[in-house]
Amino acid sequence: MTRLLSPNTDVHKQQYSHYEKTSLTKMRSMLHHPQQWCEVDNMWLPAQSHSPESYTPHSSHTVVLIDTTAPLFCPFIRTDDQDLDVDDQDENTGRGNWASKSEYILSTIGYAVGLGNIWRFPYLAYKNGGGAFLIPYFVMLVVTGIPLFFLESAIGQFCSQGPINIWRAVPLLQGVGVAMVMVTLIVSIYYNVIISYSLYYMFASFQVPLPWSKCLSSNCNKTPTGAILRIRHTPVKKKHTNLHMLVLPHTVHVALQRSSGLDETGPVVWHLALCLLLSSTLVAAALIRGIKSSGKVVYFTATFPYVVIVILLIKGVTLEGARDGIEFYIGSQSNLTKLTEAQVWKDAATQTFYSLSIGWGGVMTLSSYNTFHNNVFKDSIIVTLTNAGTSVFAGFAIFSILGHMAHIYQMPVGQVVKEGFGLAFIAYPDALSKLPISPLWAFLFFFMLLTVGLDSQFAGIEVITTCLVDAFPNIFQSKRALLSIIICAILYLLGLPCVTQAGIYWVTLIDQFVASWVLLVLVLLEIIGFCYIYGGNRFIKDIEMMLGNKRFIFWLWWRICWFFISPCIIVVILIWSLMTFEPPSYGSVQFPLWGLVLGWCMVAFILLWIPVVAVCKVMRAKGNLLKRLKLLCSASEEWHPYLDVHRGERYSEERCCHMTNPMSRPELSSRGVKTELESRESKETTDDNVSNRCLFY
Repeated sequence: MTRLLSPNTDVHKQQYSHYEKTSLTKMRSMLHHPQQWCEVDNMWLPAQSHSPESYTPHSSHTVVLIDTTAPLFCPFIRTDDQDLDVDDQDENTGRGNWASKSEYILSTIGYAVGLGNIWRFPYLAYKNGGGAFLIPYFVMLVVTGIPLFFLESAIGQFCSQGPINIWRAVPLLQGVGVAMVMVTLIVSIYYNVIISYSLYYMFASFQVPLPWSKCLSSNCNKTPTGAILRIRHTPVKKKHTNLHMLVLPHTVHVALQRSSGLDETGPVVWHLALCLLLSSTLVAAALIRGIKSSGKVVYFTATFPYVVIVILLIKGVTLEGARDGIEFYIGSQSNLTKLTEAQVWKDAATQTFYSLSIGWGGVMTLSSYNTFHNNVFKDSIIVTLTNAGTSVFAGFAIFSILGHMAHIYQMPVGQVVKEGFGLAFIAYPDALSKLPISPLWAFLFFFMLLTVGLDSQFAGIEVITTCLVDAFPNIFQSKRALLSIIICAILYLLGLPCVTQAGIYWVTLIDQFVASWVLLVLVLLEIIGFCYIYGGNRFIKDIEMMLGNKRFIFWLWWRICWFFISPCIIVVILIWSLMTFEPPSYGSVQFPLWGLVLGWCMVAFILLWIPVVAVCKVMRAKGNLLKRLKLLCSASEEWHPYLDVHRGERYSEERCCHMTNPMSRPELSSRGVKTELESRESKETTDDNVSNRCLFY
């Protein structure tokens, strides 16, 4: 490997992020320190203005005479345009690594623990038998959640690439990686809007009393309008049976100046647009240096939600009626007979699958910045169990306060519980408004939603950024900050329709079409690609290159899950989801036909990348159709660990020995990224470098 060495130290290897092919004369002019010299294939070449023969090296180094008449090259020289997102102490100075293991763990937990853990899981547990639901939930976690999370984490860490380039293992399915990025891009648009909702509610919490705790019009039965978020509320003094006569959390309107339907777009709601701008600015600032900056931010954003959940739980259990809420959650009201219903198991599998963010590309992206020998198996266990525990734990805080609200309304807990947006932005805020010092509790709750949303958004933007940098390193590697700002700006503009008066309808439409069964298709193809086409046993050997050799019994369980259990469960859920699919709606508001067509167009836009990329690759390959398919179903020459030092015999000497025509293969730099030979090189220079190529393989 070619490297710059300092004669003042022992042979200390320094790798740099930016290199340039250059002649010896240009190399000497580019070096910053006159005491540095260059080593090419164990030959030390002094980087000074005088000739190599007249140079006397440090006494601790061996003198190697260089034939100055040979067209020697030092191909990898650091330029002045150094990547600020890479530290010299990183193992992988081409892409960078996490500054510490804790940053990776917290970032991955923050990515996995999303808003669904807070506003969906508690409702599903209540709906599907309370504590009984935990049985299928943890069963599905073991047979699908952990195995698939481990698989994706190992893939990203092995090749240190994003969700597109990891398909160098199976080039025919590279469109799956593109589809993952498209899903993340579209979802990031409306996820940014949800963060802006949290911001607005958080700012509204500074008002005393809370804006949604009182009736803002003389007739509380009419939907209030105005510039602020309003929730209708009618005090209840005795138990009623006609729910439509009460303005309870599950029947109230959250009037974000909401129009009557998707057809009536209306103007942009300016206060939400400002909150959306602030949300985009926060994300761009946190990602200004990629993982180097976001890794520091998650120390707060990934841990603060747990502090708030603990505070809300402590407060909640002291309230009257809290016990009723908890018992409805997973207490004595649990219904074990629910376990005989297939819908319960389907909900458990779906929640496990979506909660861990499998199939979005974020798990691969975050793990791609790990060091090669990081214990990715241990990390996967920690993250998945933490994610599941957070869902259960958050449910206690939610239902303890909902139980108190049900006590005030003198209603059964089941009639005040909602899921999704209704729980986070209607039911729970209404419950918090009944507490003493309600603005404080409301602020803490919405600040928690903000941090939970930001963590997931960080990873989503990082997926897009990483794929662009991996695809065009010469263009974007040194401009990562600008790239992050541009992506956030584009997402802001694309999010403006979601902050119009019809914005909530757009958010619902995107959520129910894109973040749904489409992900099941992508993960199923991912399993087929790596376990059946590339080879599950072959990939296990790749994992052992990182973790060390494991016993057969260790891999037996993972083989069973990857080859049989996980894909079968995904197929069942996918077929079930398609058979039971109903046109999405927002409450009682039905979407127009053109809106549903637009939703299916988004689905088609995502999935069409898979056949389009496959067809393009088949057309560009050589040979008959069968030979082309066989070639595209085999790992490409670029599939290997990022750094040559980690490639071992399987990805260096073995491949090099089978090279029949080295001149036909593009050269690999020490960064592990293939670059074309520059046309300005002379034929003699190329011939001299051919013998060096196998060293980089």
